[in-house]
Amino acid sequence: MALIVLGLALWWGAHLFKRLAPTRRGALGDAGKGLVAVGVLAGVVLMVIGYRGNTAPDLWYPPAFMTYVNNLLMLLAFYLLAASGMKTRITAVIRHPQLTAVKTWAVAHLLVNGDLASVVLFGGILAWAVVEVIVINRAEPRPAAPAPAPMGKEIGAVVGAVVVMGLVGLAHGWLGVRPWG
Repeated sequence: MALIVLGLALWWGAHLFKRLAPTRRGALGDAGKGLVAVGVLAGVVLMVIGYRGNTAPDLWYPPAFMTYVNNLLMLLAFYLLAASGMKTRITAVIRHPQLTAVKTWAVAHLLVNGDLASVVLFGGILAWAVVEVIVINRAEPRPAAPAPAPMGKEIGAVVGAVVVMGLVGLAHGWLGVRPWG
């Protein structure tokens, strides 16, 4: 559990460094980007190692149908990630589609994992995404809504989300997790 918490601390610190200490971050110049990248990567590695080796107790036992709810939420999360990069129409409505995708991912995983390590990991990432949105919203005015995207971008985002979801599902299967129920 300590590795998960340490990984979360690195994740939070690296991501919030620019917003909470802009002068210090700015003084680092391009080296600061590398420092942030190393912090994020180290955080992810620690969280994965900590989570894979967890022996935390179960807090609840999610019902089987939650797998389907999880999968629908994950499809939405992958769509939001694709939409963010492609600037589809949803980006005119949702200010932070990537962070909304992370929050959706975290909630989806909390619904199907009832052990303490999952609550700490996915709850910690969810809390970070909420804090990140608050910090960004306080620091920056809302930008003008983008022009409506062509339908080809919408279709591309949906197709991309389905393909990535399939690949992530296969990777989960290889790791011994059954994402499809």
